[in-house]
Amino acid sequence: MMRFPEGFLWGVATSSYQIEGAVHEDGRGESIWDRFARTPGNTLNGDTGDVACDHYHRYAEDVALMADLGYGAYRFSVAWPRIQPDGRGPANQKGLDFYRRLVARLLERGITPMVTLYHWDLPQALQEKGGWLNRDTAERFGEFAALMFDALGDAVKLWLTHNEPWCASMLGHFRGVHAPGMKDLRAGVISSHHILLSHGRAVTAYRDGNYRGQIGIAPNLLPNYPLTDSAADREATRISDGYVNRWFLDPVLKGSYPADMLAFYTQVVGPLDFIKEGDLAAMGAPVDLLGINYYRRRTIEADPTSELGFRVHDIVPGTPTTVTGSEIVPECLYDLLLWVKANYGDVPLYITENGMVRDDRIGPDGQVHDPERVDFLRRHVAAAYRAIEAGVNLRGFFAWSFMDNFEWAFGYSQRFGLVYVDYATQARIPKDSARWWGQVARRNGLDEVDVALAQQPLAADSPSSGARPMFTEREE
Repeated sequence: MMRFPEGFLWGVATSSYQIEGAVHEDGRGESIWDRFARTPGNTLNGDTGDVACDHYHRYAEDVALMADLGYGAYRFSVAWPRIQPDGRGPANQKGLDFYRRLVARLLERGITPMVTLYHWDLPQALQEKGGWLNRDTAERFGEFAALMFDALGDAVKLWLTHNEPWCASMLGHFRGVHAPGMKDLRAGVISSHHILLSHGRAVTAYRDGNYRGQIGIAPNLLPNYPLTDSAADREATRISDGYVNRWFLDPVLKGSYPADMLAFYTQVVGPLDFIKEGDLAAMGAPVDLLGINYYRRRTIEADPTSELGFRVHDIVPGTPTTVTGSEIVPECLYDLLLWVKANYGDVPLYITENGMVRDDRIGPDGQVHDPERVDFLRRHVAAAYRAIEAGVNLRGFFAWSFMDNFEWAFGYSQRFGLVYVDYATQARIPKDSARWWGQVARRNGLDEVDVALAQQPLAADSPSSGARPMFTEREE
C-alpha cells in the first residue's frame, strides 16, 4: 500500500468564473472573461460563464456532496469583480458574504478551504485602464487581497495569490487565446512582471496582517525535454523552460529573474524598463508553500523561424494521450517534483491541479463510468508517492476538477470533472472517479490493488519514448 504522510490533504479544485454563474447578481461587476467570452469567435459555440454550474446558488449542495464523497479539502477562487466591481474601493458586502457562507459551510463539514485570490477574472474596469499592462493594477490587487484576508483570514489557513500566472500573461497577452485576447510578446512579458509584483504585494499584506496561516502561489509547471540530444534542441529547451517555468519561479523563490531569460527577453522584446528598483525584493517576499498545477510535459525542438526560437511537440509518437490529444505522462510529474526540490530547496509543495478531459456520457444505468480518469489519477498519485519517498516535501493533492465546468475558450465541450454536470438541469452525478477519489482520501493513499494497477504499462509505449532527460539548471 502507498500510504501518504499523516495530515496529507486530498482535495478537489475549481475556479470562480468556471462554476459560479450569477454574473449579474448582488453587485458583481464585469470581468475580462465576461467581456472576452461574449465577444464572437473567442469561445467554442459562443459559450460563456453566465450560468456555468450555478454554484453561487448551489454551493451548499455542492459542499454537502464533497463531504459525502469524503474529500478533505476544497480549493476555490474568489471573483475579484464580485468583491470590488470596479477593481478598487470598499468591498461589496454581498460578495464577501457569499464567500463567508461558503467557507463556513466547508468548515462545518470538516473540509479545509484553500483560497486562490486570482484565477483570471480581472475586473473589466481595471482592464480599461490597461489591466496587467498597467503597474497600478498590482497595487489594486494588493488592496483586494487585504480585503479578503480581513474577511476570511481567521477562518482560511491556506492561500494562493495567483493561479497559473504564465497562462494569465502569455496566453492572455501573447497568444491571444485567453482574456484579454492580446497577441504581443512584449505585452506578455510586461503583464507577467506586474502579476508577479502583485503577488508580492499580496504576500506583504498577509504578513502585515499577522494572519496565522500559509500563503503561496500556484503556477502551471511543465517539465521540458529536448526532442533530440542536439545542441540546438537543448538550447531551445533551456529557453522554453525559462519561458514557462523559471521566469515565474525564480522571482518568487529566489528573489531574482533568471539571467539567461533577462538577456533573451531584452533581445526579443527590447529594454525591460518596466522592472523598477525594489520590484524583485517585493516579488521575493518569503512564501510558505508552492502550488503546482501539472498536466503534461513539453517536448522541444529548435525552430529559428519561431518568435521564441522553438516549437513544441504536443505528442511524441508512442505516448498515450487523452481524447483531446494531451499526453499522459505521470512519470514526468515525478521528474518535475524532484526538479523543483533540486533547484528551489525544500519548499512545502501542493499539487493544486491534476486531471484529464474525457468524453463522459451518462450510461444506461444512469451513472457515469470513467475508468480512464481513475487510471490517470491513480498513476499520478503513485508518481507523487515516489517523489515523497525521494525526499520531496509534498503535502497535498487536489484533483481538477470537482465538477464539469466552463473550460475557458473550449466552452462546455470539455469535461474535467469528477462529478458530471447536466447543464440543462444542473443535476450533479458523481462519476466513478469521484467515489474512487473519496476512497483514496479516506485511506490516505492507494491500496494494494491500485498500486498493482499503477505499475502496469500504459496502453502505448513508455511515456518517455523519444524524449531526452529533462532540462535542469545544473546542466548549464
